Amino acid sequence: MSSLLSTLAAPVLVPLAQAAPAQGGAAGLLSSLPMVLIMVGIFYFLLIRPQQQEQKKHQELLAGLKKGDRVVTASGLHGEVAEVRDDTVLIEVSSKVKLMFDKSAVKRKPGAEGAASSDKKGA
Repeated sequence: MSSLLSTLAAPVLVPLAQAAPAQGGAAGLLSSLPMVLIMVGIFYFLLIRPQQQEQKKHQELLAGLKKGDRVVTASGLHGEVAEVRDDTVLIEVSSKVKLMFDKSAVKRKPGAEGAASSDKKGA
């Protein structure tokens, strides 16, 4: 079994070992440091920062919830806020039908973004 593995791996590993010259520990690290920093910067600006901004906007939305706001939950339920508590929100979905959700289940307020999308459809 090991001879089969060495036979299959040899064509790949031997050229790689011959192509990479041995570098000193500090010199090798120093030459690869700029590339690592560039990759960290790309990850930060393309993945981490936009996610942080989205979380901040969602927290502001939850903090600004008040009675009478129309909201959409993560499950797609549309309704009007009837009561806001510390961690929960009571949403009226029909007359005399109220459902309690965690505040974090509220994803957006339809209106401003809904109006913008309907303008695009009409144009």
